[in-house]
Amino acid sequence: MKLRTKIHLYSSVLFALLFIMTNLLVYVVFSTMTLQQQQSRVESQTNKTADNMRQSSADTSAADLLRAYVPVEGMIRIVRETGSNTLLVTSADQQQLAERPVSYLEERSAEIITYNQQRYVFVSVPVIWNDGQVVDIQVTESLRQTEQYLNALRIVLLIVTGLAMIPVFLSGHVLGRIIIRPIAAITATMRDIRRSGQFQRLTVPSPSSDELYEMSATFNSMIDLLESNYDKQKQFVSNASHELRTPLTIIESYASLLKRRGMNRPELFQESVEAIHSEAVRMKEMTEQLLLLARHEEQWNLTVETVDLLDQAEQLSREFDTAYHRRIEIRVAPELQRQPALLSVQTDAGKLRQMIFILLDNARKYSSEDITMELALDHAQRSEQAAGKRQTAAAEPNRCIKIIDRGIGIPAEELDKVFDRFYRVDEARVRQDTGGSGLGLTLARRIAEALDASIRLESTAGEGTSAILSLPSAPANLPAFSANSN
Repeated sequence: MKLRTKIHLYSSVLFALLFIMTNLLVYVVFSTMTLQQQQSRVESQTNKTADNMRQSSADTSAADLLRAYVPVEGMIRIVRETGSNTLLVTSADQQQLAERPVSYLEERSAEIITYNQQRYVFVSVPVIWNDGQVVDIQVTESLRQTEQYLNALRIVLLIVTGLAMIPVFLSGHVLGRIIIRPIAAITATMRDIRRSGQFQRLTVPSPSSDELYEMSATFNSMIDLLESNYDKQKQFVSNASHELRTPLTIIESYASLLKRRGMNRPELFQESVEAIHSEAVRMKEMTEQLLLLARHEEQWNLTVETVDLLDQAEQLSREFDTAYHRRIEIRVAPELQRQPALLSVQTDAGKLRQMIFILLDNARKYSSEDITMELALDHAQRSEQAAGKRQTAAAEPNRCIKIIDRGIGIPAEELDKVFDRFYRVDEARVRQDTGGSGLGLTLARRIAEALDASIRLESTAGEGTSAILSLPSAPANLPAFSANSN
């Protein structure tokens, strides 16, 4: 059974039960009140009749009194204490009541009885008769007219229930269509995606707080994520196949050369092994960078802690000197020397080191002189804030790590392109001279975005390049401050 049919069926049955229960309650309450009212009326009239008959019993015969007060549809009689039915008078259509058994009641009594499948109000009132005996004046009055009214009420309620079920049935159908429409749209969209291979999104109505809007918005968000992942995967496959083709070709060529001549020419053997090892290392680094770029920032598992920028710079300087035999000069701006506390930021130490190392590695590849690492406050960022960017009065300025090399530099028209994947300023000499894959700066910018930081380049062709990393003291979009603080 389809969901729309279930909603239609369940809503119709539920509303039908509600209508039936409501009308049944109305009928029960109304009939009970009506019968009680009739009983009270007959009881009141019987009391008045008993008083009048007691007062008139000395002047008028009992038979005449009974004929004067007999109900239109019923019976009146006098019952003595011995239980004998001395006198009774019935209306023309209720003569069967004369056959009803007689019983003397010592106290007042009023009740609804059933006799010969008809209901009556029976009232018994004890009265002292003119001869000094106590007798019961008993009145039995038919409820046939009241029953007719109640039957008419039952018919009206049944008709109203039947008529009310028509809009209930139609509204259940409409309700099922309204609820199913976004689900059907999602199903149709998914079928179109499967058939065409193109990602599509639902047309979301104006924002609201209902679940149908949230479901449609969530579906579109999921499609955005799937499309992003698909694009990343496709780009990863394209980039990997493009970039790995060259080192694999080199490795295959040197391996074939070794296979043919390596045993007879030792110098060729050494050259081939070094080339194969170099290309294998470059393939490993490039694969790791591609895999990291293929991830979303949410999958990087960032750990926030207090990081001392000067300690990090000195440690990286020692490691870089050991690995590449290149000296790094560290400079600390006077404003930070006067306030050493400003050298501490809250960030992910591992990702920060990776980002700085990428910038240092680029400086090493494109320059032969010493590299300078300068720690300062980002005055350019502060001037932008002063020009109108939103800030708070208590916000601290960003810390600035500037990596300065005195190498070949980058032309001004190329500065915006160097962060693109696999982009190289000089394609003719990059691989032989630097061995770069064109992924370093792309990865550095991705890490900076994840750390709520920014990277910009300042360069002059032939003079050198400055890579400026701007770090906030306490990023707003990182996880809560961890217990690993120094």
